[in-house]
Amino acid sequence: MNVQDPSIERDYIPIADHAIIGNLRTAALVSLDGSVESYCIPNFDSPSVFARILDKYKGGHFSIAPTVQFTTKQNYLPNSNILQTKFLNDEGVVNVTDFLPRHENGDSPAPPLFWLVRRVEVIRGVASLRMECAPAFNYARDEHTTEFLPDDSVQYCHQKKVVFRSPNLELDLRYVAEATLDNVPTPEVNIDYLDLSTKGHLGPAVCCDLSLIEGQRVTFVLRICPEKTGTPEARPTQELADRLGIPLEVLIAGASKMRPQDDPFLSADLLEHLFRSTNQYWNNWIRKSTYDGSWREAVNRSALALKLLIYEPTGAVVASPTFSLPECIGGTRNWDYRASWIRDSSFTLYALIRLGFTQEANAYLEFIFDRLRNKNPDGSLQIMYTIHGGKDLPEIKLSHLDGHKGSKPVRIGNGAANHIQLDIYGELMDCIYLGQKFGRPLGYDTWVLVRDLVDYVVDHCREPDLSIWEVRGRERHFTYSKIMLWVAIDRGIRIVEKRSLPCPQRSAWYAARDALYEEIMAKAWNPTLKVFGQSYEETDVLDSAVLIMPLVFFMAPADPRFVSTLKQILKSPERGGLTSNNLVYRYDVAKTDDGVGGKEGTFCLCTLWCVEALTRAGEYERPLLTRAIAMFEDFLLYSNHVGLCTEEVSDAGDALGNAVQGFTHVTLISAAYNLSRTLTRLKY
Repeated sequence: MNVQDPSIERDYIPIADHAIIGNLRTAALVSLDGSVESYCIPNFDSPSVFARILDKYKGGHFSIAPTVQFTTKQNYLPNSNILQTKFLNDEGVVNVTDFLPRHENGDSPAPPLFWLVRRVEVIRGVASLRMECAPAFNYARDEHTTEFLPDDSVQYCHQKKVVFRSPNLELDLRYVAEATLDNVPTPEVNIDYLDLSTKGHLGPAVCCDLSLIEGQRVTFVLRICPEKTGTPEARPTQELADRLGIPLEVLIAGASKMRPQDDPFLSADLLEHLFRSTNQYWNNWIRKSTYDGSWREAVNRSALALKLLIYEPTGAVVASPTFSLPECIGGTRNWDYRASWIRDSSFTLYALIRLGFTQEANAYLEFIFDRLRNKNPDGSLQIMYTIHGGKDLPEIKLSHLDGHKGSKPVRIGNGAANHIQLDIYGELMDCIYLGQKFGRPLGYDTWVLVRDLVDYVVDHCREPDLSIWEVRGRERHFTYSKIMLWVAIDRGIRIVEKRSLPCPQRSAWYAARDALYEEIMAKAWNPTLKVFGQSYEETDVLDSAVLIMPLVFFMAPADPRFVSTLKQILKSPERGGLTSNNLVYRYDVAKTDDGVGGKEGTFCLCTLWCVEALTRAGEYERPLLTRAIAMFEDFLLYSNHVGLCTEEVSDAGDALGNAVQGFTHVTLISAAYNLSRTLTRLKY
């Protein structure tokens, strides 16, 4: 049981003890003890207003928790991204339901409501709770004012709302109190100022002590203040209804139509409608999945998590909705992942296509084709873009923030945006190939853009780069990049052959693809160690990225060279391998200089690539298939209490890195899909 004692000063909550909610514009992390720890609005890459996960004193938070010792449980509603946190003790049970609203019809023309809804309800006994809302605007850099104003958006009663004003953003906090059982009084809600300046806050917070009994409910709504609000005269009251001689419900319906769409009357009925429509939206979406294999619960949760990473207005996919969570506690490997990497996004769309979600693939491909129309002057693409399609992602260190458990520096932006990472063309071309195969076929004008991209790859496939791990040292001829460059040309050829599209450089493409294959076999292979090395320059350094070979059909999984490399990776680091406790490291940071320094944990992506490689090789060598099952089952134990995964796992089994990590959930889906299919086919 997870026991929380409010009398003890709250420390950092482990990264794994968080769940995510979102609305396809942004996302929030909610801790196991009921605190919103990370929230950037209105978009994924907007400045944070809550970031307590990165600074426990002044990062900003929105917490709801009992005032006496309690245990806590957390879960998602079935097939949904609506989160429930339960607080339990001998006196009572409290349920906190958190969500960011969505319209039931995902194609609704009505504007989204940029609301964070937190519903508090006692379902047994009595409970004393404390709510604190302490925004810290612009990554806790901006001052703000706090004032109480009359709330003309709440029906039936006269109450006040809290307005937080900073130089660039205004938020208001409103509430609806109600009784859900007969003969139960409506709860009293008294919000007051809270001074946290001694902890570094740059403006007043607010708090509220609640004493609730079974059948009482209070819903708090934090939103961006609408630019245009309804007039106070349009506020329906019983007195006005009596004067007009019509029922209050009729008056409310008429008055609601007079208000802006993003500022409807706040009522218990509206909140119930938002809850039901949001839940129905997620239910409807996941039902479209065509997956019917084993580990379905884990696959569906991964799909729901990936959907939360999509920025709906452009179709872009963020690598993670969080920033600067450490890859090693106390270390310096802390990066901002709130951008759209071509590599990560392409893998994400591959996974969603496998599950039958072609609409998301089509939307992302349109985002990419827009980037192809605006390539760099030399014909190249950036490795990442903003979710709006921009190219500028300046990296800034926020020295005033403590970092998660003291892990500094806290970074926003990403200095790797201008890196040369040639592997991205392989992931992108594989995504385009699958997208036009299972989704919308390429038109001629789009094909010309894609063809030019392959021509660029052919011209630059012999050049060094910084590759998938975004090393910040010298450029090298990384084996992974060479494999993916081969993939880029191969997928271009496949599209030509299957669609009979014109290709003036067809012969050059074939020649470049075959020459690159021979080059990899000659220069990446270490005949002494009998492994493929990390790069042509360092064939004695193992890198688990080469496990991608059979996954992208570069090499047969039973090829002796690949099997030898796989078996070496499966050895422990002490024996020259990369596997510890059935989890896989990227590479040995002590054997190669990546220009970053510091330590890191095992990489979830690499573990799941290893599962899939074992699966494919296991068709020909059954002990490897048995190892694949064991490794995958072990890995699932490291997902958190609601089935979410981070980027890395420490030696002690703790989650590390940004959460939720898209790449991890992508490879989980792919590993489950292929392992389940193989077991079924072999009747294993």
